[in-house]
Amino acid sequence: MTVLTTTKATGRPSGALPPAARRARRRGAALGLLAWVAGLLFCVPALWMLLTSLHSEPDAATSPPSLAAPLTLDGYRAFFGAEPWAPLLNSLMASVFSTLLVLLLALPAAYALSIRRVEKWTDVMFFFLSTKMLPVIAGLLPVYLFAKNSGLLDNIWLLVLLYTSMNLPIAVWMLQSFLADVPVSIIEAARVDGARLPTVLARVIAPVTAPGIAATALICTIFSWNEMLFARVLTGVRAETAPVFLTSFVTSQGLFLAQMCAASVVVSLPVLAAGFAAQDKLVQGLSLGAVK
Repeated sequence: MTVLTTTKATGRPSGALPPAARRARRRGAALGLLAWVAGLLFCVPALWMLLTSLHSEPDAATSPPSLAAPLTLDGYRAFFGAEPWAPLLNSLMASVFSTLLVLLLALPAAYALSIRRVEKWTDVMFFFLSTKMLPVIAGLLPVYLFAKNSGLLDNIWLLVLLYTSMNLPIAVWMLQSFLADVPVSIIEAARVDGARLPTVLARVIAPVTAPGIAATALICTIFSWNEMLFARVLTGVRAETAPVFLTSFVTSQGLFLAQMCAASVVVSLPVLAAGFAAQDKLVQGLSLGAVK
């Protein structure tokens, strides 16, 4: 026989939660379930692509698709048989070098716009943002004519400069938000010790804002890795990138769906691995920029 004790103040059993706490718990459970459902829905296209990459071409092209079709690695064999190493290396070079240039330029700019604010710094921030308002296709022809006249067509370093200029505004905006939370006292202490600006940026600002820098670097790397329009128009054979290489599976003979899905899985793995490796700093950095 169970005996329930009650509190004198409320008359409820001592182990029972108040109604407001029970409602909050149910609401939290419902939101958690909703978050799991939304996360699974976001993963469905990627999982479907992975499943399709493991089917043969006839099974991948059936409509409706067959989930019970036998699995095979023919799509991956065809992808690696097409020698994708040069495009993958070009994408890696363009992404890594452009991201390094972006960080080297964006960190001092964000320092001047957040800690040692220049005159009319809000106008400068709006100017950076306004550069992202121009449709990419509108700047394609001038860039192509410049590359043609300067002999830079099919040159990976042209893509590095383009990706640097394209990602610099978003990097400055993100880093400015992160640096705004850096205590000015530690910077003044470093200056009292005789540290110059490069030393302050490298040994004081960078360690404190490491999560924000990591989040900015990862986003810029993903943008550079996935860019295809400029790479499609400005490159040919030597500087072909991985997204451009994916279009080679759409031929006059038809769409090789299983091979394209296999190629998409392989091309997506580097950025997925980078995001997984830096997920803790990515979450910290995005939270640092969003919560003041």
